[in-house]
Amino acid sequence: MADSTGIAPRLRRRGRNFGPGKIGLWGPPTALLALIIVGAYIANALLGTRAFLLPTPHVVLGKLVDPKTAPDIFESLGNTALVALVGLLIAAVIGIVWAIAMSQARWVERTLFPYAVMLQAIPILAITPLIGFSFGYDFPSRVVVCVMIALFPMVSNTLFGLQSVDRAHRELFRLQGASRWTILTKLELRQATPAIFAGLRISAGLSVVGAIVGDFFFQRGNPGIGALIAKYSARLNSAELFASVLVASLFGVVIFLIFGWIGRRAVGKWYDFG
Repeated sequence: MADSTGIAPRLRRRGRNFGPGKIGLWGPPTALLALIIVGAYIANALLGTRAFLLPTPHVVLGKLVDPKTAPDIFESLGNTALVALVGLLIAAVIGIVWAIAMSQARWVERTLFPYAVMLQAIPILAITPLIGFSFGYDFPSRVVVCVMIALFPMVSNTLFGLQSVDRAHRELFRLQGASRWTILTKLELRQATPAIFAGLRISAGLSVVGAIVGDFFFQRGNPGIGALIAKYSARLNSAELFASVLVASLFGVVIFLIFGWIGRRAVGKWYDFG
């Protein structure tokens, strides 16, 4: 018998939000985190006189609220976040346009795709001096490094999405006399949206890595987390070093989750976007 009151659907939704499935989802990561924390305390105790090399978690977390270190860490995080977001935006625009160009003709794909692979394979650390000579040692060079690291996932995922459109759908558009632009905008880009957001999630994490690498080598102007990590490493300030790494890692996770949330809102109604 159908439930006209709507209570059953609400109970089912409530079960999904608070049932055993959620415990199974969050339980293993939480247990692993607890093991890592316990392992850190054990390792610190076993190091003896070298315990300063591996500070305990409560000491590391204390640096994030210490008025002597917290302002520097979070100010540097803000500078790194700006580089990462600008680099991600540029990488997304270039990657989508690049993939669209390759999707329009096989000869364009054969011409351009090898260079995308070469860009991915370039050792960034080896060409940072060249980047510095070309763009200076401040904000632009950091953005260039960020774009180079974050670009390939946007190109490859967008191209995969554009080329995965069902052939029958393309033929239907052509039978209706649709132009190439109409097929691209009304069919291909819409069906490639999940792949584009998947690329954005990957590139978002890589953009943080690229921003930190750029900060590490180009330390003029407003210093970022990378410059701060270099300073703490040189001074053997291990607690501050771990705190900076922790903040950078959490920022990368937050960016990843934000784009995952945006992707679910954009395509989640008609596509199972993980």
